[in-house]
Amino acid sequence: MSKIIKAPRGTFDILPEDMPLWYALERSARDAFARYGYSEVRTPLIEELGLFIRGIGETTDIVEKEIFSVTSSKHITGGRAGDGSEAPREDVLGLRPEGTAGVVRAYIEHGYPKTAPMQKFWYMGPMFRYERPQAGRQRQFSQIGVEVLGTYAPEADVETIALALDIIKGAGLADTQLKVNSIGCPKCRPGYRDEIRRFIGGRVDRLCGDCKRRFERNIFRVLDCKQPGCKALTEDIPEIEGYLCEECGKHFERVKKLLGAVRVEYAKDKYLVRGFDYYTRTIYEIAHSALGARDAVCGGGRYDNLVEELGGPATGAVGFSIGMEPTLLAMKNSGVAGADVEENADAFAVVVDDSLAAEAIKRIRDLRSAGIKAEMMFDTKSVKAQMRAANKKRARVVLIFGPEELAAGGAKAKDMQGGEERIVPLDGLVAAVKGILGR
Repeated sequence: MSKIIKAPRGTFDILPEDMPLWYALERSARDAFARYGYSEVRTPLIEELGLFIRGIGETTDIVEKEIFSVTSSKHITGGRAGDGSEAPREDVLGLRPEGTAGVVRAYIEHGYPKTAPMQKFWYMGPMFRYERPQAGRQRQFSQIGVEVLGTYAPEADVETIALALDIIKGAGLADTQLKVNSIGCPKCRPGYRDEIRRFIGGRVDRLCGDCKRRFERNIFRVLDCKQPGCKALTEDIPEIEGYLCEECGKHFERVKKLLGAVRVEYAKDKYLVRGFDYYTRTIYEIAHSALGARDAVCGGGRYDNLVEELGGPATGAVGFSIGMEPTLLAMKNSGVAGADVEENADAFAVVVDDSLAAEAIKRIRDLRSAGIKAEMMFDTKSVKAQMRAANKKRARVVLIFGPEELAAGGAKAKDMQGGEERIVPLDGLVAAVKGILGR
């Protein structure tokens, strides 16, 4: 017997029995996006690797350790090999590790900064990171995200926070915790970076291996480390608010005031940073205790310099991503029932013998074309087995196609709820079934 091939490590199958929770979260998101006036955008799963290096930052853990890269050979005009032929060039592509960089690339490429700079986009789909798989965290994972492009207003920050909370609550997950902070801007952040260096400088040897590297290349990530030793070293570190420039300080105060106005409770978290270099000013996370130590289900914030860094004009921007797997795990751990997948049938055709299957298939198609959920068994088995299948599907109407019924130009329609049954003409079958269903 040949070896059974299994899903790659860090990936998983989403089976029909898993779908109720997925449906609940997806439906909540789509409903909320419609209410808030957001438009869907779909970008490729692969992008030029340089997009992620420029956008996310080459000193981030994602770029350094977690991107899946794909190499392809491509002939380009102008490059010549020694024999005069076109020389191949290796293009390095990356599987997207997050959604923002691709959406911003599309925003610039398709001319939105000139034609319609104010945009509110949403997306939903798979992302990829080469990290250690664990509960709620996989190498292929799914995100629901938004990008609001074309505004510096703190009102946009608060709208995205409220939207994320509405999606999560609408999926049935209560008792979330919102954490907010400011990461400043390129003008004021260097002063806080110097303060962190001064504060930790004499104790670098006590940091974990990752934080020793972060101390030199991306020091803000030291604040976000979950290792107990590193958390203890940063326990008394000064908050960033004392180092914010006037503009960033006013922006953060406005965000906090607006959160109060829309009655959103939050906790200011001085340790909160985001893993990508592109963030500026407001940053936030939504957490849930059902996940344990790694409790974040959503992260977001403002990234006012990213559009310009990727070749567009200076453009204010803010957004978030909801990790679907950790959110679904929190829903499961909290006992959320999920959405009805609606696998039941309205009508079910029972065929007495094989010779009548063609007529049944024809009438099933008519019912489906009329908007009725109708099914039948592919393999003709005993009438008893077919009736069991109809009951399993909770069919309201069973249509029995037998020689006597067809000889009379009809089929027997049985109302499984009331028990009544009668012969119905084939040309009136759709109307009869609709009548039993009350449509």
